[in-house]
Formats: sequence, structure tokens, C-alpha cells
Amino acid sequence: MEKAQLVVGVIRGTHGFSGECKVESTSGYYEHLLDLKEVTLQQGDIKREIKVESVSLGNNIAYVKFEGINSDTEILKYNRFEILVPRKYCKPLKKDEWYIEDLRNCSLIYDGNNDPATLIAPGKGESRVLGKITDVLEGGAGYLLEVSLSDSCDRKVLVPFNKEFIGKVDIKNGTVQLMHLWILE
Repeated sequence: MEKAQLVVGVIRGTHGFSGECKVESTSGYYEHLLDLKEVTLQQGDIKREIKVESVSLGNNIAYVKFEGINSDTEILKYNRFEILVPRKYCKPLKKDEWYIEDLRNCSLIYDGNNDPATLIAPGKGESRVLGKITDVLEGGAGYLLEVSLSDSCDRKVLVPFNKEFIGKVDIKNGTVQLMHLWILE
């Protein structure tokens, strides 16, 4: 299996008595799970590579049977495990969509060009790194970027991941543009 893997689902319990389990998709989409052949089950430091015997879809759930797991008792050992797969088996991205894993470790940058409240706006192309994105968390109204600020060795802030606060996302160069500095206060 490839080293760079992304989480596509989480095991959410048993389905029947033959080792089949319920899987919740982390993207909310399920059709791409039908193509799974081999996955990595992971929880913390525990990892197990395993072949997929079958996948069927229900209403906002997938039913997955793994090779060699043949009872509800056996599959319960993997309840809440994440299912990781190579990127090619993940849900295809649309415009302005990114995988959470790709956002992690990106630099949060600011150039002042789009912030009317900024007193000192560096010239176009000049940007400063404010910190590193360490995680992406689910919030009540959407996703939040957890940012470890460069000016402090232990200060982290949460920035709403929406168009009012985030500008250009450039995964190739590892940068995410912050639109307003005041959000870090």
C-alpha cells in the first residue's frame, strides 16, 4: 500500500452477525467507497492492513465486509477505527475543495491587500507567514483551522475556514491566505 493515505471513513458498529460493519464516510459521499479493495484500519498507533471483501451502500451509510473478519464480535474490536486509503480512492475533489490532510502544515500567510482595516499594507507579492496550520476541526457552523502562531511557541488560534476570513488556498506551495489580521486577536 502507498504511504500517503487519507481517511475516508470510520467504523461505526456491526451490521449483522457475519463480520460486516457500518462505515460512516468522512466526506459525506459514499459512492467512491464501492471501489475499495485494500485499506488500512487505524486507531492511534494501532494499524492493520486488510482486504475488503464487499461494500454495499445504504442510506448515508456503507456496509463493509473485511476479509478474515467473520463475526460481529471480531468486527467490534475495530469499532471507531479510521479507514485509510491511497488518495486515488478518495472522493474526487471539486473546485475550492481540499483534503484536510493537505491543509495541515500549510503556512497561514497575510499580505494586507484585501484588508481595508490594515494601516500598513505590504506591497503586492509581499506576504508574511503568521503560523502553521496544525489541524482542521469541525465547528458548529463549519470547519476551523487550528493555527500555531509563529510569534509564540505555544499560542494556537482557531480561524473559521470560510471565504470571509480565508482567501487563496495554494496547496502546491503550502500556503493559505488570511484576509483579516484581527481574527487572530
